[in-house]
Amino acid sequence: MAVVKVPKASRLVIKVQTGISATGSPVYRMRTFRNVKPGAAEADVFAIGEALASLQRHPVSSVSRVDESDLINQ
Repeated sequence: MAVVKVPKASRLVIKVQTGISATGSPVYRMRTFRNVKPGAAEADVFAIGEALASLQRHPVSSVSRVDESDLINQ
Protein backbone atom coordinates (compact mmCIF):
# COMPACT_ATOMS: atom_id res chain seq x y z
CA MET A 1 0.00 0.00 0.00
CA ALA A 2 1.20 3.47 -0.83
CA VAL A 3 0.99 6.39 1.55
CA VAL A 4 0.31 9.74 -0.08
CA LYS A 5 1.14 13.12 1.47
CA VAL A 6 -1.59 15.73 0.90
CA PRO A 7 -0.57 19.31 1.80
CA LYS A 8 -3.04 20.88 4.19
CA ALA A 9 -1.71 24.18 5.55
CA SER A 10 1.48 26.19 5.81
CA ARG A 11 2.68 29.09 7.94
CA LEU A 12 5.64 31.43 8.12
CA VAL A 13 7.38 31.82 11.48
CA ILE A 14 9.85 34.60 12.29
CA LYS A 15 11.84 34.12 15.51
CA VAL A 16 12.94 37.39 17.14
CA GLN A 17 15.10 38.06 20.18
CA THR A 18 13.10 40.34 22.45
CA GLY A 19 15.60 40.66 25.26
CA ILE A 20 17.85 38.90 27.73
CA SER A 21 16.69 37.01 30.82
CA ALA A 22 17.96 37.56 34.34
CA THR A 23 20.36 34.64 33.87
CA GLY A 24 21.83 36.20 30.74
CA SER A 25 20.26 33.91 28.15
CA PRO A 26 18.36 35.37 25.19
CA VAL A 27 14.56 35.58 25.24
CA TYR A 28 12.84 34.70 21.95
CA ARG A 29 9.33 35.26 20.63
CA MET A 30 7.73 33.83 17.52
CA ARG A 31 5.86 35.93 14.98
CA THR A 32 3.53 33.60 13.05
CA PHE A 33 1.87 34.40 9.73
CA ARG A 34 -0.79 31.86 8.78
CA ASN A 35 -2.55 31.02 5.52
CA VAL A 36 0.59 30.61 3.41
CA LYS A 37 -0.31 28.61 0.31
CA PRO A 38 1.05 25.07 0.75
CA GLY A 39 2.19 25.07 -2.88
CA ALA A 40 4.18 28.31 -2.59
CA ALA A 41 7.84 28.02 -3.53
CA GLU A 42 10.35 28.07 -0.68
CA ALA A 43 12.25 30.97 -2.28
CA ASP A 44 9.07 33.05 -2.41
CA VAL A 45 8.16 32.30 1.22
CA PHE A 46 11.71 33.15 2.29
CA ALA A 47 11.61 36.45 0.36
CA ILE A 48 8.39 37.42 2.13
CA GLY A 49 9.92 36.35 5.45
CA GLU A 50 12.97 38.55 4.82
CA ALA A 51 10.74 41.49 3.92
CA LEU A 52 8.70 41.04 7.11
CA ALA A 53 11.90 40.55 9.12
CA SER A 54 13.13 43.96 8.01
CA LEU A 55 10.01 45.49 9.59
CA GLN A 56 10.65 43.96 13.02
CA ARG A 57 11.83 46.15 15.88
CA HIS A 58 13.80 43.29 17.45
CA PRO A 59 16.70 41.36 15.88
CA VAL A 60 15.57 38.37 13.81
CA SER A 61 17.08 35.01 14.73
CA SER A 62 15.46 32.84 12.03
CA VAL A 63 12.83 32.62 9.31
CA SER A 64 11.01 29.27 9.10
CA ARG A 65 8.24 27.61 7.17
CA VAL A 66 6.03 25.07 8.93
CA ASP A 67 4.02 22.72 6.70
CA GLU A 68 1.12 20.55 7.80
CA SER A 69 0.00 17.59 5.71
CA ASP A 70 -2.39 14.66 5.89
CA LEU A 71 -1.07 11.17 5.20
CA ILE A 72 -3.53 9.00 3.32
CA ASN A 73 -3.20 5.26 2.86
CA GLN A 74 -4.16 4.27 -0.69
